[in-house]
Amino acid sequence: MSVVDLIATADDRGLAASGLACLDRCVPLLGGDDEILRPLWANLTDDSDPAGWGALVEQARAKLDAGSDADAGDESVRLARRMLDTAPAGRSAAELREWAEACSVASLGVHRLLDPADDPAPLDARRAGDTVGMPPLAAAELRRQLTVLEVLAAHGAGGLRQALGLTTEGRRVLRAAVSRRARAAG
Repeated sequence: MSVVDLIATADDRGLAASGLACLDRCVPLLGGDDEILRPLWANLTDDSDPAGWGALVEQARAKLDAGSDADAGDESVRLARRMLDTAPAGRSAAELREWAEACSVASLGVHRLLDPADDPAPLDARRAGDTVGMPPLAAAELRRQLTVLEVLAAHGAGGLRQALGLTTEGRRVLRAAVSRRARAAG
């Protein structure tokens, strides 16, 4: 299945985790540390209160706004900021589906911008499953998105730890890509 198909069939927890994972992998662009979104991840467990999601989103926004020294003129930073700014206050499937879709597109866009290889294929085609000739950084991001959605669909809350692990790995990869770009820029 493609990312598009998996998002279309995901439940509210899968959708929240999908959008959150995309945002979390890109949080270094916003000046955030590895722990800044942990309360939102914790809100996806079985014993959490979904009503607390909105307050946790606001806390994350406040922390990332206060600690951000990121270059707002950079398109990759704008895409990451948009993921954070559009996070829904509620955890309903309808709100989360739209956000998960937008985060998937934005995160792939970030990874495409940071990848030195050119990729002329439309992002929608990539998300629908056309991965032929896809540059490695964006291809790895697409695989992470697919795996997060598959794990949550198969295991529910039991898949959160694996989804978080994939996200942490992706965050490290993104930091390395940003560092390479900065060294190349001089």
